[in-house]
Amino acid sequence: MYRTPETPEVRVPRLVGLMAVDARETARAQGLFLNAPDRPDFLRTVVDHVVRQYPQPGAEVPRDSIVYVWFDFGAGEGGGGVREPRLTRPPTGGLQRELDEPGDPYAVSPV
Repeated sequence: MYRTPETPEVRVPRLVGLMAVDARETARAQGLFLNAPDRPDFLRTVVDHVVRQYPQPGAEVPRDSIVYVWFDFGAGEGGGGVREPRLTRPPTGGLQRELDEPGDPYAVSPV
């Protein structure tokens, strides 16, 4: 286990963008604990990415403090969504073909 020098205060590392497992290890290396209010199963969370943290990176806090991290944006804070307008038709260009109109499958052809 990595142990940092015993100082009364440590700087909070930047955890935003890290996967959950990496965020836990980074915080532990600084002598901090993580808490995720939006994830009751935080210890089993591995590949989700941190989108927000408190206190902010660079803040000095006492050793063994708790840093809160979130993995989902809250209501009205952004997150997923369409970033550009989408057209409802296929892009122009390339080969285009025209299909025949469907006819009566039971029509009798003249002999």
